[in-house]
Amino acid sequence: MADQDTVITKKRKGPAPTGKGVLVGVRLQPADLAALESWIAAQEDEPTRPEAVRKLMRLGMTAQGT
Repeated sequence: MADQDTVITKKRKGPAPTGKGVLVGVRLQPADLAALESWIAAQEDEPTRPEAVRKLMRLGMTAQGT
């Protein structure tokens, strides 16, 4: 007979959570997406799209002194 004290856990789908924050969804037109992909390819660490958007946002705010 099976052990009745066995707990079955379900695996979560998708990547592990990276932290708490607000999700901001952005749609990019083909030209903007191509420019983003080109920028990513030019970086040494080749960041993911979300990380590239965060880096570009920070660069833009730093350039404006924000």
